[in-house]
Amino acid sequence: MMRTPLTACARRLAAAIATMSAAITLTACGTSGPASPGPSGGLTMWALSDQTILKDSVEAYNKDHPDKKITLQLFANDDYKQKLRVAFGAGQAPDIFFNWGGGALNDYVKAGKVAEITSADVDHGRFTPSVLKTATFDGKVYGVPCNGLAPVVLYYNKKVLGQAGLQPPKTWDDLLAAVKTLKAEGVTPLSLAANSKWPTLMYTEYLLDRIGGAQVFARIAAGDASGWNDPAVTKATKALQDLVDAGAFGDSASSMNYDQGASTALVYTGKAAMTLMGTWEYANFVKAAPDFVSGGDLGYTVFPTIPGGVGDPGAIVGNPSNFLSVNAAAGDKAVAMTYLKEYVLNAAQVDAYLKAGSVPPVNGLEAELAALTTADRPWLEFVYGLVKKAPTFQLSWDQDLPSEQADPLLTNIDKSFLKQITPEEFGQNMSKAA
Repeated sequence: MMRTPLTACARRLAAAIATMSAAITLTACGTSGPASPGPSGGLTMWALSDQTILKDSVEAYNKDHPDKKITLQLFANDDYKQKLRVAFGAGQAPDIFFNWGGGALNDYVKAGKVAEITSADVDHGRFTPSVLKTATFDGKVYGVPCNGLAPVVLYYNKKVLGQAGLQPPKTWDDLLAAVKTLKAEGVTPLSLAANSKWPTLMYTEYLLDRIGGAQVFARIAAGDASGWNDPAVTKATKALQDLVDAGAFGDSASSMNYDQGASTALVYTGKAAMTLMGTWEYANFVKAAPDFVSGGDLGYTVFPTIPGGVGDPGAIVGNPSNFLSVNAAAGDKAVAMTYLKEYVLNAAQVDAYLKAGSVPPVNGLEAELAALTTADRPWLEFVYGLVKKAPTFQLSWDQDLPSEQADPLLTNIDKSFLKQITPEEFGQNMSKAA
């Protein structure tokens, strides 16, 4: 949602809104096809249909610039990436486009389709460095963060763990012991919408980072296909299968689709104890079960450490943010840069995200967070501190890898979860797909 999207992720950052199926426009009725030209002197922009705060920034810009309006089209998450690829291929892509950074954005950059955003255009120093680097290639910035931080965290039902005599797991051994105890209590230890595949990927991402360190996937992302055969990849894949063998995900994981909301419902109804998901899920808990959240029953923590692993326990994975990038063929880049500089994550936008329970990736938020009087303050401080202290913030693999590798990745993640392939075969298959 941010997953998401995304191929999948964002899907994630996009998460809760992937149910919408038709594109809509802010200023006029639109179609699901390539962008049509904006009004005279204006530009076109594409984003996802859940980006309501981002939409507000376009409305604010249009109010101040009636002669150079931005025509915004909003799309369902699942269709968006393909539509964008088709539009670029046909030479009809929007002037400004929403994306997840990483390998998918770099594909467009290498093809000469994206304009550089210099520090003169937009102040790079405003943004969290670990986030901005997701849209930075060969030392040049090609995207501006446009919404909240979305690391993946472990949510838990405090009452369920308490009734089982458990604390949130800090280590892998703690987690395995909790699985055994919770199963004996008749509770699903970990709720997982495995049918959507990308939620399962989150486990493998964290497991590899904890076991082998950030450098293993960095090697893969840099184009070294042999990295998939690194022993740490095999160990991470086996660790996930060990969880499956232990019954950690119950009997219905493979039939649950994320968009249905069932995996979250299992936690707030007490039928499951924990779930691993991006920070966008907090808003879904608040919306679906406000009393569960306001009553203090929702807990959250970092992914467990693994004995003998060389990864930094402070490292995180997920979606650093979504980005807005500018088409190299944009009709008026000055208009685009004015919008990005003055309206995206400005003071009003930052306040709106904080009120919505989301932390934007801008520096110096400590005072604003400390001044909050809302019930969301502990959550916001947790997320902000998590990202600020993280030595690395790994973009979800299906976003970081080139587009053509994302589908094979999710397919093999699913086969591994279902134990249709061995841990060794997972690495071999991905090495061939790279």
